[in-house]
Amino acid sequence: MATETAGSVEGSERGPIGRLRSALEGPNAVGESRTFWVGFVLVAGVFAAYPFLFGAFGSVQFALYFAYVFLGLSLSLVWGYGGILSFGQVAFFGVAGYVFGIVTLNVASPLGITAGLLGGVLAGALGAFLLGYFMFYGGVTDVYVTIITLVTAMVLHTFMGQTAGSEWSIGAAALGGFNGMPGIPQLSLGVGETAITFSGSWFYWLLFGLVLVTYLGLRAFVNSDFGRVAVAIREDEDRTRMFGYDVKRVKLVMFTIGGGLAGLGGVMFTVWGSYIDPSVFSLSFAALPVVWVSVGGRESLLGAIVGTVAVSYLNEWLSVNAADFALIIIGALLLGVIMFLPDGAIPRIEAFLDRHWPRPGSSSSTTEPAREANP
Repeated sequence: MATETAGSVEGSERGPIGRLRSALEGPNAVGESRTFWVGFVLVAGVFAAYPFLFGAFGSVQFALYFAYVFLGLSLSLVWGYGGILSFGQVAFFGVAGYVFGIVTLNVASPLGITAGLLGGVLAGALGAFLLGYFMFYGGVTDVYVTIITLVTAMVLHTFMGQTAGSEWSIGAAALGGFNGMPGIPQLSLGVGETAITFSGSWFYWLLFGLVLVTYLGLRAFVNSDFGRVAVAIREDEDRTRMFGYDVKRVKLVMFTIGGGLAGLGGVMFTVWGSYIDPSVFSLSFAALPVVWVSVGGRESLLGAIVGTVAVSYLNEWLSVNAADFALIIIGALLLGVIMFLPDGAIPRIEAFLDRHWPRPGSSSSTTEPAREANP
């Protein structure tokens, strides 16, 4: 208690920066030291300068990974912090992309595109809310949740593949079956002449800024009282329920937020390629977020980001240079992580650093003196 009080006093003395760090730091996020935040700012600066280093084309290609990051973060939140293993995040990802395409192909003005962006994110959140409501309030638990989410993605994949006829058009937007929906407009936000069009490097910077804000916001969220309750449910659902917490409501909120995040990723993915097709619901794509989050560390938001970018880059490289073995290598990577790094790479790196260079006041630096004082 004395340590907590001292930390609170120190935080208040540091003013706004101290209060900001207090909101962002806690037991449910990797990195609390000043060294971490300095490194974080430096790495963020490098990514901000990426278009100057690799040009507009290179930055647009890399922006695809940022679109995937929202999908990885959504699974990290739902699975890593909420304890809900979902293969259905791609369902909300794809639904949001299709909603954005339908709206913008019918209303290609900046206002219509802005509405399409908001509608896509809301569609992802609403889809997650409806599915989550029937699962959690219907008494579905454990592996059956995983099965239902996987089946949801497979059903959407099959259904959207059968929408090739002219009867499957919504206004000017033809769903196109497995041919997909091409010609989706670039992202342009605002109204009339005040609208801003995001293309090239500007699209990269928009996605980078959104990833940065989302990561910091989720750090504060998972370390809030609500986030701590969600983690408690993940660790011991029955005990948390006995303490009087509404477990179903907490799960539903986490699942809905995860759906909204996946929806944002789906919209940005659709904007990136000006195209979307049913492959976003496929089994192979549904498995990828699980690989991303497992490799980086499912109980780490930073791990989800690093794992998503690293594995996506590896998967793209393999698709070009070893297409016949890409899925085999990615599957072997997941198997190896589960066997040898079950917590993921980022938590293991943090544990290694804490063990060899413990922070002042951390458990690693205080454990031994405590044992000597209390033999």
